[in-house]
Amino acid sequence: QVQLVESGGGLVQAGGSLGLSCAASGSIFSINVMGWYRQAPGKQRELVATITSGGSTMYADSVKGRFTISRGNAKNTVYLQMNSLKPEDTAVYYCNGDLTLNSSKRTYRYWGQGTQVTVSS
Repeated sequence: QVQLVESGGGLVQAGGSLGLSCAASGSIFSINVMGWYRQAPGKQRELVATITSGGSTMYADSVKGRFTISRGNAKNTVYLQMNSLKPEDTAVYYCNGDLTLNSSKRTYRYWGQGTQVTVSS
């Protein structure tokens, strides 16, 4: 079964740092874009950052200069290093990835289960 599993997150004071990781597992032929999204209470899910298999990155304006997205050497893991955290960064963070399956060679977007990040003021 193909899945994305996140880890990390938790509670941190404003100005602190947290790291998130997300690993894809299962019968995967290849992974193209991976990314992080977040959803705060009462708000829509929003893009945080993405990274392609070639290493090209994109960030939301609200996190530029504070967050860094990266991928592991095996390319099936994506990380999000969050520095200088603010209370407005509080949200459930979700990773996603465009995964091409071995069985069909078709590409689908998968989501992780989400992990809570809470930044106290």
